[in-house]
Amino acid sequence: MSNNKKNPKPRKNSLEPPKKNLGKRGTGKTTASQKAAKTASGQNGMTERTAAQSGTGIVDPQEDTRTAKRTGKDSVFTNMFQQRKYLLQLYQALHPEDTSATEDSLTNITIENVLINGQYNDVGFLVNDKLVILVEEQSTTWTMNIIVRALFYIAQTLQIYLDERKADLYGNKKVYLPETELYVLYTGDRVERPDVITLRDQFYKDSEDAKERKTAIDVTIKMLYGTVHPERTDGGEDIVGQYVLFTKEYNKQVREHGRTAKAVSETIRICMEKNILRDYLGSRKKEVVTMMMDLYDQDRILEIHIESEKKIAAEKAAKEAEEKAKTAAIERMLRSGKLSIEEIAEYQAVSVDRVRKIEAGMLQEA
Repeated sequence: MSNNKKNPKPRKNSLEPPKKNLGKRGTGKTTASQKAAKTASGQNGMTERTAAQSGTGIVDPQEDTRTAKRTGKDSVFTNMFQQRKYLLQLYQALHPEDTSATEDSLTNITIENVLINGQYNDVGFLVNDKLVILVEEQSTTWTMNIIVRALFYIAQTLQIYLDERKADLYGNKKVYLPETELYVLYTGDRVERPDVITLRDQFYKDSEDAKERKTAIDVTIKMLYGTVHPERTDGGEDIVGQYVLFTKEYNKQVREHGRTAKAVSETIRICMEKNILRDYLGSRKKEVVTMMMDLYDQDRILEIHIESEKKIAAEKAAKEAEEKAKTAAIERMLRSGKLSIEEIAEYQAVSVDRVRKIEAGMLQEA
């Protein structure tokens, strides 16, 4: 990729979400989220009010009894910024001085993990040969471990970036790396709000042993808490500020209505009235509801998988313990010499061959 190209055309990237997942209107294709919404409608007998009936045109919170996802806002975050229209707005909020960027100059390289507890709420993209990574942190309790998460994310992203360009890391020619920017968008409440945090300062200075330690690496992250440029005079929040307001409104509605369809529906209605993400929410109301509900809760899928694995392991351990106890009982009966092999097999409900193998093993150990 050349530095001289201001608006390079996007090339296909294996990390870029398939176009069918973007849910473009007018394509004649049905997205996974739309299929899920349709299925839920059939199974639950959910009825949708018209805009005139409900005032929102979304769902009937009285009839939709699904539970909102604990990570509901994650889906909105990643889904919205998978679309170049909003991804460009994000970049323009971060770099208003760059007037050359267009939707065609953006390449989404967000790393997606479905069934593992990984970086599932991050956005990565290339624009004008610059790599920008935005990590969202929603936890009410702040943790500096977000820096380590960003470190792993940038390492993985750069590896894929070089692999796709067939860069020879063992050759004499120096490989080319894009400019890199790391941001963390924190949507929780926090008293201290530093503009920048670094791995070196947070993990290698003023440590518990009060001794500064050495490190060969460092990560610098710019923190975002809302509107990136509050000095703007255009009268509105940029898309970063709007998203933060969206999360705060959702938290407010959850406190009032719980994790219900009512909370989701009210969040969308109020945000649209206040011109918060109005364009995005207005065009994808039903899809947003589906994303924020419990249909495809990745955390729940992972939880079920773990529970299943634990159950299988417990059953296996119980069976092994039972077989071990039965073997020990057969050995005791063989040593007593009071019963024949056939009688022992019948008493222990095992085959005669098994009793004979246990007996042979005892003779070898003797």
